[in-house]
Amino acid sequence: MATVVSQTEQRVVLYDVSWATYELLLADHLDSSSPHFTYDEGTLEIVKPSMEHEETNRSIATLVELVAEEWEIDLMNLGSTTCKREDLKRGFEPDTCFYFQNAKRIRGKDEIDLHIDPPPDLVIEIDITSGSVDKLPIYAAFGVSEVWRYSSKLFMIFKLDADRYIKINESLALPGLIGDVIYGFIQANRKLKRLAWMKRIHEWARDHRPS
Repeated sequence: MATVVSQTEQRVVLYDVSWATYELLLADHLDSSSPHFTYDEGTLEIVKPSMEHEETNRSIATLVELVAEEWEIDLMNLGSTTCKREDLKRGFEPDTCFYFQNAKRIRGKDEIDLHIDPPPDLVIEIDITSGSVDKLPIYAAFGVSEVWRYSSKLFMIFKLDADRYIKINESLALPGLIGDVIYGFIQANRKLKRLAWMKRIHEWARDHRPS
């Protein structure tokens, strides 16, 4: 039987969805990496990522890990771990999330409780088809300090300022890594063989290691 890979991102938005229904959907997809669920005070977005979405997400996550390795920065990659709080009536599954400053606080835990544990330090969001639900206010409600967003061929870095995000040029988690460099590596990944691409990142990181 042939396997068909969808080239387009599939997105559905539902309204007036109860928290209990959201929890049931999460439980039904506990061991599945797709779809991703976002819940915002009754609004539920369900996204089945496309091939382009997943490739871009994994490339950015690899970039983060390679640069952090060269710069000897500790991190934890928790992938698309579900982040939810019933008291906020909000929940999200990032494309990828990282802990940097707070890595030691969650290392060794089997489950994250965001009522008492810190939120991810960095969330990566891939929005190939321009999302219907604005996720920045959701991330802000959880206190995520930094968001990287790849959207419509643009790459942006945001930092949390009080209760909203402002655009910045340089990463907080990886100081010295700027948005244009990240975007360049995203594009290069589409042209270079994987090992050549990774080698280029290693070389860049060594040449630009913070003093």
